[in-house]
Amino acid sequence: MSGFTLADLAVIVTARAEASPEESYTARLAADPARAAKKFGEEAVEAVIAAVENDPKALIAESADVLYHLMALLAARDVSLDAVMAELERRTAQSGLAEKASRGPAA
Repeated sequence: MSGFTLADLAVIVTARAEASPEESYTARLAADPARAAKKFGEEAVEAVIAAVENDPKALIAESADVLYHLMALLAARDVSLDAVMAELERRTAQSGLAEKASRGPAA
């Protein structure tokens, strides 16, 4: 098991987001939240396709892309990984079914 964590990825993405957009793909995404959101969506769809096609190797690669692009999107909107993790922690205080029901019919 790797010692690399989402927190490690968030630190790297945050640092790269502060670089020049001419030198950093991450900085380009951070400068354009709509583009970051679109790329995240594209990668999520590719991960879904890999899962439906039962292609573990592609699912691993696409999942890595999803996580990277999610971190870039969070950076673009100045949302910290800590805030997302706090929300996940809050939700784990109850069962998944109860949490989903608390969000109402649109969830």
